[in-house]
Amino acid sequence: MDKAGQSLKWVLLDLIHKCNDLRSFKQIHAHLLTSSLIANDLVTKAANFLGKHVTDVHYPCKILKQFDWILSSFPCNMLISGYASGQLPWLAILIYRWTARNGFVPDVYTVPAVLKSCGKFSGIGEARQFHSVAVKTGLWCDIYVQNNLVHVYSICGDTVGAGKVFDDMLVRDVVSWTGLISGYVKAGLFNDAIWLFFRMDVEPNVATVVSILGACGKLGRSSLGKGIHGLVLKCLYGEDLVVCNAVLDMYMKCESVTDARKMFDEIPVKNIISWTSMIGGLVQCQCPRESLDLFNQMQCSGFEPDGVILTSVLSACASLGLLDDGRWVHEYIDRRPKCGCIDMAQRIFNGMLFKNIRTWNAYIGGLAINGYGKEALKRFEDLVESGARPNEVTFLAVYTACCHNGLVDEGRKYFNEMTSPHYNLSPCLEHYGCMVDLLCRAGLNVEFQDSGIYVLLSNLYATNKKWAEVRSIRRLMKQKGISKAPGSSIISVDGMSHEFLVGDISHPQSEDIYILLNILANQIYLEGHINTLS
Repeated sequence: MDKAGQSLKWVLLDLIHKCNDLRSFKQIHAHLLTSSLIANDLVTKAANFLGKHVTDVHYPCKILKQFDWILSSFPCNMLISGYASGQLPWLAILIYRWTARNGFVPDVYTVPAVLKSCGKFSGIGEARQFHSVAVKTGLWCDIYVQNNLVHVYSICGDTVGAGKVFDDMLVRDVVSWTGLISGYVKAGLFNDAIWLFFRMDVEPNVATVVSILGACGKLGRSSLGKGIHGLVLKCLYGEDLVVCNAVLDMYMKCESVTDARKMFDEIPVKNIISWTSMIGGLVQCQCPRESLDLFNQMQCSGFEPDGVILTSVLSACASLGLLDDGRWVHEYIDRRPKCGCIDMAQRIFNGMLFKNIRTWNAYIGGLAINGYGKEALKRFEDLVESGARPNEVTFLAVYTACCHNGLVDEGRKYFNEMTSPHYNLSPCLEHYGCMVDLLCRAGLNVEFQDSGIYVLLSNLYATNKKWAEVRSIRRLMKQKGISKAPGSSIISVDGMSHEFLVGDISHPQSEDIYILLNILANQIYLEGHINTLS
Protein backbone atom coordinates (compact mmCIF):
# COMPACT_ATOMS: atom_id res chain seq x y z
CA MET A 1 0.00 0.00 0.00
CA ASP A 2 1.46 3.38 -1.02
CA LYS A 3 1.69 6.41 1.28
CA ALA A 4 -1.52 7.98 -0.03
CA GLY A 5 -3.41 4.71 0.44
CA GLN A 6 -2.05 4.37 3.96
CA SER A 7 -3.19 7.90 4.83
CA LEU A 8 -6.67 7.26 3.42
CA LYS A 9 -6.86 4.05 5.42
CA TRP A 10 -6.16 5.86 8.69
CA VAL A 11 -8.72 8.53 7.84
CA LEU A 12 -11.36 5.88 7.19
CA LEU A 13 -10.48 4.03 10.39
CA ASP A 14 -10.93 7.23 12.37
CA LEU A 15 -14.22 8.01 10.62
CA ILE A 16 -15.64 4.54 11.36
CA HIS A 17 -14.52 4.84 14.98
CA LYS A 18 -16.36 8.15 15.39
CA CYS A 19 -19.39 7.12 13.35
CA ASN A 20 -22.64 6.65 15.29
CA ASP A 21 -25.34 6.46 12.64
CA LEU A 22 -25.98 4.35 9.55
CA ARG A 23 -26.23 7.30 7.16
CA SER A 24 -22.67 8.41 7.95
CA PHE A 25 -21.42 4.84 7.68
CA LYS A 26 -22.91 4.49 4.22
CA GLN A 27 -20.85 7.50 3.12
CA ILE A 28 -17.73 5.80 4.44
CA HIS A 29 -18.86 2.63 2.67
CA ALA A 30 -18.98 4.60 -0.60
CA HIS A 31 -15.35 5.68 -0.09
CA LEU A 32 -14.37 2.05 0.46
CA LEU A 33 -16.07 1.06 -2.80
CA THR A 34 -14.38 3.79 -4.86
CA SER A 35 -10.95 3.34 -3.30
CA SER A 36 -10.93 -0.49 -3.32
CA LEU A 37 -9.16 -0.13 0.01
CA ILE A 38 -9.89 -3.22 2.12
CA ALA A 39 -7.79 -4.19 5.11
CA ASN A 40 -8.36 -6.40 8.14
CA ASP A 41 -8.43 -3.50 10.60
CA LEU A 42 -10.99 -1.69 8.45
CA VAL A 43 -13.10 -4.85 8.34
CA THR A 44 -12.88 -5.17 12.12
CA LYS A 45 -14.02 -1.58 12.69
CA ALA A 46 -16.84 -1.91 10.17
CA ALA A 47 -18.03 -5.19 11.71
CA ASN A 48 -18.08 -3.70 15.20
CA PHE A 49 -20.09 -0.72 13.95
CA LEU A 50 -22.64 -2.89 12.16
CA GLY A 51 -23.06 -5.12 15.21
CA LYS A 52 -23.88 -2.11 17.39
CA HIS A 53 -25.97 0.04 15.05
CA VAL A 54 -27.61 -2.06 12.31
CA THR A 55 -30.65 -4.08 13.39
CA ASP A 56 -31.17 -6.23 10.29
CA VAL A 57 -28.98 -8.49 8.17
CA HIS A 58 -29.78 -7.13 4.71
CA TYR A 59 -27.28 -4.28 4.64
CA PRO A 60 -24.36 -6.31 6.11
CA CYS A 61 -25.01 -9.12 3.64
CA LYS A 62 -25.09 -6.56 0.82
CA ILE A 63 -21.63 -5.38 1.88
CA LEU A 64 -20.29 -8.93 1.88
CA LYS A 65 -21.56 -9.39 -1.68
CA GLN A 66 -20.15 -6.12 -2.98
CA PHE A 67 -16.64 -6.85 -1.80
CA ASP A 68 -16.81 -10.57 -2.53
CA TRP A 69 -15.82 -11.15 1.09
CA ILE A 70 -17.60 -14.51 1.01
CA LEU A 71 -14.35 -16.07 -0.20
CA SER A 72 -12.55 -15.09 3.00
CA SER A 73 -13.39 -16.32 6.50
CA PHE A 74 -12.00 -13.27 8.31
CA PRO A 75 -14.66 -10.66 7.38
CA CYS A 76 -17.49 -13.14 7.90
CA ASN A 77 -16.17 -14.14 11.29
CA MET A 78 -15.69 -10.52 12.30
CA LEU A 79 -19.22 -9.63 11.23
CA ILE A 80 -20.64 -12.57 13.20
CA SER A 81 -18.54 -11.59 16.23
CA GLY A 82 -19.68 -7.98 15.93
CA TYR A 83 -23.31 -8.99 16.15
CA ALA A 84 -22.59 -11.55 18.88
CA SER A 85 -21.12 -8.75 21.01
CA GLY A 86 -23.94 -6.29 20.24
CA GLN A 87 -27.42 -5.77 21.63
CA LEU A 88 -29.05 -8.15 19.14
CA PRO A 89 -26.90 -11.29 19.34
CA TRP A 90 -29.40 -13.55 17.55
CA LEU A 91 -28.65 -11.61 14.35
CA ALA A 92 -25.21 -13.24 14.39
CA ILE A 93 -26.94 -16.56 13.69
CA LEU A 94 -28.87 -15.07 10.76
CA ILE A 95 -25.63 -13.68 9.32
CA TYR A 96 -24.01 -17.11 9.62
CA ARG A 97 -26.93 -18.87 7.96
CA TRP A 98 -26.91 -16.39 5.07
CA THR A 99 -23.17 -16.81 4.51
CA ALA A 100 -23.46 -20.61 4.73
CA ARG A 101 -26.19 -20.63 2.07
CA ASN A 102 -23.88 -18.60 -0.16
CA GLY A 103 -20.96 -20.98 0.06
CA PHE A 104 -19.12 -19.87 3.18
CA VAL A 105 -17.33 -22.69 5.01
CA PRO A 106 -16.98 -22.16 8.79
CA ASP A 107 -13.64 -22.52 10.54
CA VAL A 108 -12.44 -22.82 14.15
CA TYR A 109 -13.19 -19.10 14.70
CA THR A 110 -16.70 -19.16 13.26
CA VAL A 111 -18.33 -21.69 15.59
CA PRO A 112 -17.09 -20.03 18.82
CA ALA A 113 -18.37 -16.65 17.56
CA VAL A 114 -21.81 -18.13 16.87
CA LEU A 115 -21.81 -19.99 20.20
CA LYS A 116 -21.05 -16.72 21.95
CA SER A 117 -24.24 -15.24 20.51
CA CYS A 118 -26.19 -18.32 21.69
CA GLY A 119 -24.91 -17.77 25.20
CA LYS A 120 -25.94 -14.10 25.14
CA PHE A 121 -29.63 -14.94 24.66
CA SER A 122 -29.59 -18.44 26.26
CA GLY A 123 -30.29 -20.11 22.93
CA ILE A 124 -29.73 -23.72 23.95
CA GLY A 125 -31.53 -25.08 20.86
CA GLU A 126 -29.31 -23.07 18.51
CA ALA A 127 -26.21 -24.09 20.52
CA ARG A 128 -27.05 -27.77 19.99
CA GLN A 129 -27.46 -27.16 16.26
CA PHE A 130 -24.01 -25.60 16.00
CA HIS A 131 -22.62 -28.41 18.10
CA SER A 132 -23.81 -30.72 15.31
CA VAL A 133 -22.26 -28.42 12.70
CA ALA A 134 -18.93 -28.61 14.52
CA VAL A 135 -19.06 -32.40 14.58
CA LYS A 136 -20.04 -32.70 10.90
CA THR A 137 -17.34 -30.31 9.71
CA GLY A 138 -14.62 -31.87 11.86
CA LEU A 139 -14.16 -28.64 13.84
CA TRP A 140 -15.17 -30.47 17.00
CA CYS A 141 -11.60 -31.72 17.49
CA ASP A 142 -10.29 -28.21 18.18
CA ILE A 143 -9.97 -27.50 21.92
CA TYR A 144 -11.03 -23.88 21.39
CA VAL A 145 -14.33 -25.06 19.92
CA GLN A 146 -14.76 -27.68 22.66
CA ASN A 147 -14.19 -25.15 25.44
CA ASN A 148 -16.76 -22.82 23.91
CA LEU A 149 -19.27 -25.66 23.79
CA VAL A 150 -18.70 -26.42 27.49
CA HIS A 151 -19.11 -22.73 28.24
CA VAL A 152 -22.31 -22.19 26.25
CA TYR A 153 -23.98 -25.31 27.68
CA SER A 154 -23.06 -24.12 31.17
CA ILE A 155 -24.30 -20.58 30.52
CA CYS A 156 -27.62 -21.95 29.26
CA GLY A 157 -27.99 -24.15 32.35
CA ASP A 158 -27.51 -27.50 30.57
CA THR A 159 -24.87 -28.98 32.89
CA VAL A 160 -25.55 -32.47 31.51
CA GLY A 161 -24.67 -31.33 27.99
CA ALA A 162 -21.60 -29.50 29.29
CA GLY A 163 -20.51 -32.62 31.17
CA LYS A 164 -20.87 -34.80 28.07
CA VAL A 165 -18.70 -32.46 26.01
CA PHE A 166 -16.15 -32.33 28.83
CA ASP A 167 -16.03 -36.14 29.15
CA ASP A 168 -15.51 -36.55 25.39
CA MET A 169 -12.50 -34.21 25.34
CA LEU A 170 -9.18 -36.01 24.90
CA VAL A 171 -7.19 -32.98 26.05
CA ARG A 172 -8.41 -30.52 28.67
CA ASP A 173 -6.86 -27.24 29.80
CA VAL A 174 -7.72 -24.92 32.69
CA VAL A 175 -10.45 -23.26 30.60
CA SER A 176 -12.18 -26.62 30.14
CA TRP A 177 -12.19 -27.40 33.87
CA THR A 178 -13.22 -23.88 34.86
CA GLY A 179 -16.06 -23.81 32.33
CA LEU A 180 -17.68 -26.91 33.84
CA ILE A 181 -16.97 -25.91 37.47
CA SER A 182 -18.53 -22.47 36.99
CA GLY A 183 -21.49 -24.12 35.25
CA TYR A 184 -22.07 -26.38 38.25
CA VAL A 185 -21.85 -23.41 40.62
CA LYS A 186 -24.30 -21.39 38.55
CA ALA A 187 -26.74 -24.32 38.55
CA GLY A 188 -26.47 -24.69 42.34
CA LEU A 189 -24.58 -27.99 42.11
CA PHE A 190 -21.99 -26.88 44.66
CA ASN A 191 -20.87 -30.33 45.81
CA ASP A 192 -20.39 -31.43 42.18
CA ALA A 193 -18.29 -28.32 41.58
CA ILE A 194 -16.06 -29.08 44.58
CA TRP A 195 -15.70 -32.73 43.57
CA LEU A 196 -14.66 -31.67 40.05
CA PHE A 197 -12.22 -29.12 41.49
CA PHE A 198 -10.37 -31.88 43.38
CA ARG A 199 -10.14 -33.88 40.14
CA MET A 200 -8.32 -31.07 38.29
CA ASP A 201 -5.01 -32.13 36.77
CA VAL A 202 -3.98 -28.58 35.81
CA GLU A 203 -3.27 -25.52 37.94
CA PRO A 204 -6.44 -23.46 38.56
CA ASN A 205 -6.68 -19.87 37.37
CA VAL A 206 -8.39 -16.86 38.93
CA ALA A 207 -11.80 -17.76 37.47
CA THR A 208 -11.55 -21.30 38.88
CA VAL A 209 -10.69 -20.04 42.35
CA VAL A 210 -13.51 -17.48 42.37
CA SER A 211 -16.05 -20.12 41.32
CA ILE A 212 -14.98 -22.68 43.92
CA LEU A 213 -14.88 -20.07 46.70
CA GLY A 214 -18.45 -19.21 45.80
CA ALA A 215 -19.41 -22.88 46.20
CA CYS A 216 -17.71 -23.04 49.61
CA GLY A 217 -19.58 -19.94 50.74
CA LYS A 218 -22.95 -21.27 49.59
CA LEU A 219 -22.38 -24.53 51.48
CA GLY A 220 -20.97 -22.78 54.56
CA ARG A 221 -17.81 -24.88 54.39
CA SER A 222 -15.37 -22.49 56.05
CA SER A 223 -12.65 -25.12 56.61
CA LEU A 224 -12.54 -25.97 52.91
CA GLY A 225 -12.69 -22.27 52.12
CA LYS A 226 -9.62 -21.66 54.29
CA GLY A 227 -7.83 -24.41 52.42
CA ILE A 228 -8.67 -22.75 49.11
CA HIS A 229 -7.48 -19.44 50.59
CA GLY A 230 -4.14 -21.08 51.36
CA LEU A 231 -3.97 -22.40 47.81
CA VAL A 232 -4.63 -18.89 46.55
CA LEU A 233 -1.58 -17.60 48.43
CA LYS A 234 0.60 -20.41 47.03
CA CYS A 235 -0.55 -19.72 43.47
CA LEU A 236 0.35 -16.04 43.87
CA TYR A 237 -3.25 -14.92 43.42
CA GLY A 238 -3.28 -13.34 46.88
CA GLU A 239 -3.05 -9.76 45.61
CA ASP A 240 -5.67 -10.11 42.88
CA LEU A 241 -8.61 -7.92 43.94
CA VAL A 242 -11.20 -10.24 42.38
CA VAL A 243 -9.84 -13.19 44.35
CA CYS A 244 -9.55 -11.15 47.57
CA ASN A 245 -13.19 -10.13 47.24
CA ALA A 246 -14.19 -13.75 46.63
CA VAL A 247 -12.32 -14.87 49.77
CA LEU A 248 -13.96 -12.10 51.77
CA ASP A 249 -17.40 -13.00 50.49
CA MET A 250 -16.82 -16.68 51.26
CA TYR A 251 -15.86 -15.96 54.88
CA MET A 252 -18.90 -13.73 55.32
CA LYS A 253 -21.27 -16.34 53.91
CA CYS A 254 -19.72 -18.84 56.34
CA GLU A 255 -20.25 -16.27 59.14
CA SER A 256 -16.52 -16.21 59.91
CA VAL A 257 -16.57 -12.50 60.75
CA THR A 258 -13.07 -12.37 62.24
CA ASP A 259 -11.48 -14.00 59.17
CA ALA A 260 -13.52 -11.77 56.87
CA ARG A 261 -12.45 -8.61 58.69
CA LYS A 262 -8.81 -9.70 58.57
CA MET A 263 -9.10 -10.31 54.82
CA PHE A 264 -10.82 -6.95 54.35
CA ASP A 265 -8.10 -5.08 56.24
CA GLU A 266 -5.40 -6.80 54.17
CA ILE A 267 -6.84 -5.67 50.82
CA PRO A 268 -4.53 -2.81 49.79
CA VAL A 269 -6.90 -1.09 47.35
CA LYS A 270 -10.58 -1.82 47.91
CA ASN A 271 -13.44 -1.36 45.44
CA ILE A 272 -17.19 -1.07 45.94
CA ILE A 273 -17.54 -4.88 45.93
CA SER A 274 -15.16 -5.14 48.89
CA TRP A 275 -17.21 -2.63 50.90
CA THR A 276 -20.52 -4.18 49.84
CA SER A 277 -19.50 -7.70 50.86
CA MET A 278 -18.23 -6.56 54.24
CA ILE A 279 -21.04 -4.17 55.17
CA GLY A 280 -23.80 -6.48 53.94
CA GLY A 281 -22.13 -9.49 55.57
CA LEU A 282 -21.94 -7.75 58.95
CA VAL A 283 -25.67 -7.04 58.82
CA GLN A 284 -26.41 -10.68 57.91
CA CYS A 285 -24.19 -11.81 60.80
CA GLN A 286 -26.18 -9.69 63.28
CA CYS A 287 -23.45 -7.04 63.66
CA PRO A 288 -25.43 -3.89 62.73
CA ARG A 289 -23.31 -1.45 64.78
CA GLU A 290 -20.11 -2.66 63.11
CA SER A 291 -21.73 -2.37 59.68
CA LEU A 292 -22.69 1.27 60.31
CA ASP A 293 -19.18 2.08 61.56
CA LEU A 294 -17.76 0.55 58.40
CA PHE A 295 -20.31 2.46 56.30
CA ASN A 296 -19.08 5.74 57.80
CA GLN A 297 -15.50 4.66 57.12
CA MET A 298 -16.45 3.92 53.50
CA GLN A 299 -17.88 7.42 53.04
CA CYS A 300 -14.68 8.95 54.40
CA SER A 301 -12.78 6.90 51.80
CA GLY A 302 -14.66 8.64 48.98
CA PHE A 303 -16.86 5.74 47.81
CA GLU A 304 -20.47 6.33 46.80
CA PRO A 305 -22.82 3.73 48.32
CA ASP A 306 -24.76 1.56 45.90
CA GLY A 307 -28.24 0.10 46.25
CA VAL A 308 -27.08 -3.08 47.99
CA ILE A 309 -25.12 -1.14 50.63
CA LEU A 310 -27.97 1.29 51.31
CA THR A 311 -30.39 -1.59 51.74
CA SER A 312 -28.01 -3.17 54.27
CA VAL A 313 -27.59 0.13 56.11
CA LEU A 314 -31.35 0.59 56.35
CA SER A 315 -31.62 -2.88 57.88
CA ALA A 316 -28.89 -2.00 60.38
CA CYS A 317 -30.64 1.26 61.30
CA ALA A 318 -33.89 -0.63 61.83
CA SER A 319 -32.17 -3.21 64.05
CA LEU A 320 -30.64 -0.50 66.25
CA GLY A 321 -33.63 1.86 66.20
CA LEU A 322 -31.51 4.68 64.76
CA LEU A 323 -34.20 6.93 63.32
CA ASP A 324 -31.91 9.82 62.37
CA ASP A 325 -29.55 7.55 60.42
CA GLY A 326 -32.50 5.95 58.69
CA ARG A 327 -33.81 9.36 57.72
CA TRP A 328 -30.43 10.26 56.23
CA VAL A 329 -30.55 7.14 54.04
CA HIS A 330 -34.09 8.04 52.94
CA GLU A 331 -32.94 11.56 52.05
CA TYR A 332 -30.04 10.09 50.10
CA ILE A 333 -32.40 7.76 48.23
CA ASP A 334 -34.69 10.71 47.52
CA ARG A 335 -31.82 12.74 46.07
CA ARG A 336 -30.26 9.97 43.95
CA PRO A 337 -33.26 9.50 41.60
CA LYS A 338 -33.19 13.27 41.03
CA CYS A 339 -29.61 12.84 39.83
CA GLY A 340 -30.74 10.25 37.28
CA CYS A 341 -29.47 7.14 39.10
CA ILE A 342 -32.60 5.16 38.27
CA ASP A 343 -30.95 1.72 38.23
CA MET A 344 -29.53 2.21 41.69
CA ALA A 345 -32.82 3.61 42.99
CA GLN A 346 -34.67 0.58 41.62
CA ARG A 347 -32.28 -1.83 43.33
CA ILE A 348 -32.66 0.04 46.62
CA PHE A 349 -36.45 0.11 46.32
CA ASN A 350 -36.77 -3.58 45.41
CA GLY A 351 -34.49 -4.56 48.26
CA MET A 352 -36.57 -2.85 50.94
CA LEU A 353 -38.68 -5.20 53.01
CA PHE A 354 -40.84 -2.36 54.34
CA LYS A 355 -41.84 0.64 52.26
CA ASN A 356 -43.61 3.74 53.56
CA ILE A 357 -45.31 6.49 51.55
CA ARG A 358 -42.11 8.55 51.51
CA THR A 359 -40.23 5.66 49.91
CA TRP A 360 -42.93 5.24 47.26
CA ASN A 361 -42.96 9.00 46.58
CA ALA A 362 -39.17 9.16 46.15
CA TYR A 363 -39.17 6.26 43.70
CA ILE A 364 -42.21 7.38 41.67
CA GLY A 365 -40.90 10.96 41.58
CA GLY A 366 -37.46 9.78 40.41
CA LEU A 367 -39.01 7.80 37.57
CA ALA A 368 -41.22 10.75 36.64
CA ILE A 369 -38.54 13.42 36.32
CA ASN A 370 -36.23 11.10 34.37
CA GLY A 371 -38.75 10.36 31.63
CA TYR A 372 -40.06 6.98 32.82
CA GLY A 373 -43.64 8.21 32.90
CA LYS A 374 -45.49 4.98 32.20
CA GLU A 375 -43.29 3.08 34.64
CA ALA A 376 -44.06 5.73 37.28
CA LEU A 377 -47.79 5.26 36.73
CA LYS A 378 -47.40 1.48 37.04
CA ARG A 379 -45.63 1.95 40.34
CA PHE A 380 -48.47 4.23 41.50
CA GLU A 381 -50.93 1.43 40.82
CA ASP A 382 -48.64 -0.95 42.74
CA LEU A 383 -48.69 1.51 45.64
CA VAL A 384 -52.50 1.50 45.68
CA GLU A 385 -52.62 -2.30 45.47
CA SER A 386 -50.18 -2.59 48.38
CA GLY A 387 -52.67 -0.83 50.63
CA ALA A 388 -50.59 2.34 51.09
CA ARG A 389 -52.49 5.60 50.82
CA PRO A 390 -51.12 8.20 48.36
CA ASN A 391 -50.78 11.77 49.58
CA GLU A 392 -50.38 15.16 47.91
CA VAL A 393 -46.69 14.51 47.11
CA THR A 394 -47.60 11.21 45.44
CA PHE A 395 -50.06 12.87 43.11
CA LEU A 396 -47.55 15.62 42.33
CA ALA A 397 -45.10 12.91 41.20
CA VAL A 398 -47.87 11.31 39.11
CA TYR A 399 -48.71 14.64 37.40
CA THR A 400 -45.01 15.17 36.69
CA ALA A 401 -44.89 11.75 35.03
CA CYS A 402 -47.90 12.61 32.87
CA CYS A 403 -46.44 16.01 32.00
CA HIS A 404 -43.00 14.71 30.94
CA ASN A 405 -44.57 12.07 28.72
CA GLY A 406 -47.55 13.96 27.28
CA LEU A 407 -50.12 11.70 29.00
CA VAL A 408 -53.00 14.21 28.99
CA ASP A 409 -55.88 11.79 29.51
CA GLU A 410 -54.05 10.01 32.31
CA GLY A 411 -53.24 13.35 33.96
CA ARG A 412 -56.87 14.41 33.93
CA LYS A 413 -57.92 11.02 35.28
CA TYR A 414 -55.53 11.16 38.25
CA PHE A 415 -56.44 14.81 38.94
CA ASN A 416 -60.09 13.75 39.25
CA GLU A 417 -59.06 10.80 41.46
CA MET A 418 -57.17 13.11 43.79
CA THR A 419 -60.21 15.28 44.44
CA SER A 420 -62.66 12.37 44.53
CA PRO A 421 -64.31 11.31 47.83
CA HIS A 422 -62.02 8.25 47.89
CA TYR A 423 -58.87 10.32 48.49
CA ASN A 424 -60.40 13.75 49.26
CA LEU A 425 -57.14 15.62 48.77
CA SER A 426 -57.04 19.33 47.96
CA PRO A 427 -54.75 20.34 45.06
CA CYS A 428 -52.30 23.17 45.77
CA LEU A 429 -50.50 25.52 43.39
CA GLU A 430 -47.86 22.89 42.49
CA HIS A 431 -50.55 20.46 41.35
CA TYR A 432 -52.26 23.11 39.25
CA GLY A 433 -48.88 24.13 37.85
CA CYS A 434 -48.20 20.58 36.64
CA MET A 435 -51.63 20.38 35.04
CA VAL A 436 -51.06 23.72 33.34
CA ASP A 437 -47.73 22.50 32.00
CA LEU A 438 -49.34 19.26 30.79
CA LEU A 439 -52.14 21.10 28.98
CA CYS A 440 -49.77 23.69 27.52
CA ARG A 441 -47.57 20.97 26.06
CA ALA A 442 -50.68 19.44 24.53
CA GLY A 443 -51.56 22.80 22.92
CA LEU A 444 -54.69 23.40 25.06
CA ASN A 445 -55.76 26.83 26.42
CA VAL A 446 -55.47 27.40 30.15
CA GLU A 447 -55.37 30.27 32.63
CA PHE A 448 -52.44 30.70 34.97
CA GLN A 449 -52.05 32.57 38.25
CA ASP A 450 -48.86 31.77 40.21
CA SER A 451 -45.16 32.43 39.46
CA GLY A 452 -44.34 28.81 38.61
CA ILE A 453 -46.92 28.77 35.83
CA TYR A 454 -45.59 32.02 34.33
CA VAL A 455 -42.10 30.51 34.26
CA LEU A 456 -43.39 27.27 32.71
CA LEU A 457 -45.15 29.15 29.95
CA SER A 458 -42.08 31.32 29.36
CA ASN A 459 -39.90 28.21 29.07
CA LEU A 460 -42.32 26.66 26.59
CA TYR A 461 -42.14 29.77 24.41
CA ALA A 462 -38.32 29.75 24.69
CA THR A 463 -38.18 26.09 23.63
CA ASN A 464 -40.05 27.04 20.46
CA LYS A 465 -37.84 30.16 19.99
CA LYS A 466 -40.80 32.54 20.39
CA TRP A 467 -38.67 35.26 21.97
CA ALA A 468 -41.24 38.02 21.66
CA GLU A 469 -43.69 35.97 23.73
CA VAL A 470 -40.93 35.23 26.26
CA ARG A 471 -40.29 38.96 26.72
CA SER A 472 -44.02 39.57 27.02
CA ILE A 473 -44.42 36.98 29.79
CA ARG A 474 -41.38 38.29 31.68
CA ARG A 475 -42.69 41.86 31.37
CA LEU A 476 -46.08 40.79 32.69
CA MET A 477 -44.43 39.06 35.66
CA LYS A 478 -42.52 42.24 36.45
CA GLN A 479 -45.67 44.37 36.22
CA LYS A 480 -47.52 42.05 38.59
CA GLY A 481 -44.56 41.89 40.98
CA ILE A 482 -44.16 38.16 40.49
CA SER A 483 -40.66 36.70 40.79
CA LYS A 484 -39.35 33.20 40.18
CA ALA A 485 -38.77 31.08 43.27
CA PRO A 486 -35.02 30.90 43.96
CA GLY A 487 -33.17 27.70 43.15
CA SER A 488 -31.57 25.65 45.90
CA SER A 489 -28.86 23.06 46.44
CA ILE A 490 -28.51 20.43 49.17
CA ILE A 491 -25.07 19.33 50.34
CA SER A 492 -24.46 16.54 52.85
CA VAL A 493 -21.52 16.94 55.27
CA ASP A 494 -20.84 14.37 58.01
CA GLY A 495 -24.30 12.90 57.58
CA MET A 496 -26.07 16.29 57.91
CA SER A 497 -27.91 17.95 54.98
CA HIS A 498 -27.41 21.68 54.34
CA GLU A 499 -29.72 23.56 51.95
CA PHE A 500 -28.56 26.76 50.20
CA LEU A 501 -30.90 29.11 48.36
CA VAL A 502 -29.72 31.51 45.65
CA GLY A 503 -28.47 34.67 47.36
CA ASP A 504 -29.15 33.23 50.82
CA ILE A 505 -26.76 34.22 53.65
CA SER A 506 -28.79 32.80 56.54
CA HIS A 507 -26.58 29.72 57.00
CA PRO A 508 -24.65 30.04 60.31
CA GLN A 509 -21.35 29.39 58.49
CA SER A 510 -22.15 31.47 55.41
CA GLU A 511 -19.30 33.94 56.05
CA ASP A 512 -16.71 31.15 56.23
CA ILE A 513 -18.24 29.48 53.18
CA TYR A 514 -18.01 32.63 51.03
CA ILE A 515 -14.43 33.27 52.17
CA LEU A 516 -13.46 29.77 51.08
CA LEU A 517 -15.30 30.19 47.77
CA ASN A 518 -13.40 33.43 47.08
CA ILE A 519 -10.10 31.68 47.84
CA LEU A 520 -10.96 28.87 45.44
CA ALA A 521 -12.06 31.34 42.74
CA ASN A 522 -8.82 33.28 43.05
CA GLN A 523 -6.82 30.05 42.93
CA ILE A 524 -8.60 29.02 39.73
CA TYR A 525 -7.90 32.43 38.22
CA LEU A 526 -4.21 32.31 39.16
CA GLU A 527 -3.84 28.85 37.64
CA GLY A 528 -5.20 30.10 34.33
CA HIS A 529 -8.42 28.06 34.34
CA ILE A 530 -10.73 31.05 34.13
CA ASN A 531 -11.48 30.40 30.44
CA THR A 532 -12.84 26.94 31.17
CA LEU A 533 -15.40 28.39 33.55
CA SER A 534 -16.67 31.19 31.33
